[in-house]
Amino acid sequence: MVSISRVLLVEDTVPLARTYEAYLEGEPYDIVHVETGQEALDILNDNPPEAVLLDLMLPDMDGLSILEHISKVPIDTAVIVITANASLNTAIDAMRLGALDFLVKPFNADRLRVTLNNVLERQQLSHIVETYRKDIDREEYEGFIGKSLVMQRVYRIIDSAAGSKATVFITGESGTGKEVCAQAIHHQSPRADKPFIALNCGAIPKDLMESEIFGHVKGSFTGAVSDRDGAATRANGGTLFLDEICEMDMNLQTKLLRFIQTGTFQKVGGSSLENVDIRFVCATNKDPMREVAEGRFREDLFYRLHVIPLHMPDLKERDEDVLSIAEKLLADYTNEEGKAFTGFDDYVRGVFSSYSWPGNVRQLQNVIRNIVVLNEGDRVTRDMLPAPLDTMADNITPLPVNSTEGPVLEALSKPVVSSGADVSSSLMPSDKGNIRPLDEMERDIIEHAILLCDGNVPQAASHLGISASTIYRKRQAWEDAES
Repeated sequence: MVSISRVLLVEDTVPLARTYEAYLEGEPYDIVHVETGQEALDILNDNPPEAVLLDLMLPDMDGLSILEHISKVPIDTAVIVITANASLNTAIDAMRLGALDFLVKPFNADRLRVTLNNVLERQQLSHIVETYRKDIDREEYEGFIGKSLVMQRVYRIIDSAAGSKATVFITGESGTGKEVCAQAIHHQSPRADKPFIALNCGAIPKDLMESEIFGHVKGSFTGAVSDRDGAATRANGGTLFLDEICEMDMNLQTKLLRFIQTGTFQKVGGSSLENVDIRFVCATNKDPMREVAEGRFREDLFYRLHVIPLHMPDLKERDEDVLSIAEKLLADYTNEEGKAFTGFDDYVRGVFSSYSWPGNVRQLQNVIRNIVVLNEGDRVTRDMLPAPLDTMADNITPLPVNSTEGPVLEALSKPVVSSGADVSSSLMPSDKGNIRPLDEMERDIIEHAILLCDGNVPQAASHLGISASTIYRKRQAWEDAES
């Protein structure tokens, strides 16, 4: 079935409009004709068409004014300008304001059909690219920076989970962005205009935690000099984020379970039940299943909370994201501190790409802040790196801005140490019966490179033309597969 595209024809000369409509007869277009600029603006504002055929000479306004309006709003439509003025300046002005093509009167049917078809195809392709960038290959998303595959998966889970009231259980190492993830879930949800309340269960003394969650009434304990609303009341209609949930006291876990099940609670020292509507999101940097198995976390509470699991990856798993995050942080901190930094030199880029970042994004933030505060210049150079990164530069291959990780396959003809093969064995098989899987050969190459570099993973990565984080991730995957 051929889709019909709506086309707005803005032409004050009625005979010409009828001619253009005849030119397009039989084509998959629904033509709407108006004679004035104001009529055109009304349609564009209320129900924008896929394309506009716009005459620049109108009785009530200049057609360029309509183009300006389309560009400023902005309105998603493809514009073809029709003009009797064949001057280059007119065409340039129209293109600068967003027109995709122009037609100079007089023109024939073929010219109109081809031009309109081309701009509509271009518009459709633009929509496809935008959809890809927005939903599949996003580089930024709700406070996150990163286009790695593992982060694209995180973004998709957030998109899918945000509209539900189901509890999301976020896991991940410290510094991976669990609270940013919780905020993203809230911002993408129908509750976005309601409160987002965050509590760190590990930072509040356990004897105060119940009051922090549920609130208290005056005189309920020493220091309770007035009634006080807790996070549950303040989050009503919105989202309550319980960070480091596995640090919560067992007795309070029981009350939290009841609260989640019923939506009701009592303030500390109070006697009346309060009812609230809350979306729960929780997080931990521990293994929740182990906490349950070892008796530190209630199993029934775990299953009540663990409805939608979402794991935040370590920074070392996000190869190409490290430099993107570093560049954004550098720009932000440079602006805050009134410095002049504009980027990193190739050695620093190589160090950042090769380092394993055990402290994840939080460590990267601290490193960039340290560099910006303590140094001056327009480029971050290797001598500005704080410990432990300052000792890595001598063993790192510079990483130019436009470089990409080189393929490991260049080493295929070199002898390697296989996990179960002779040291002198070659990866190039003598016959087809000796051909081995590519991933097995890749492992041999990487492990042998590490051996030749005396266990120095960043140095091995530099020689192989890949990042150290790639090696760390692959080794973890191999260990997981063997366990």
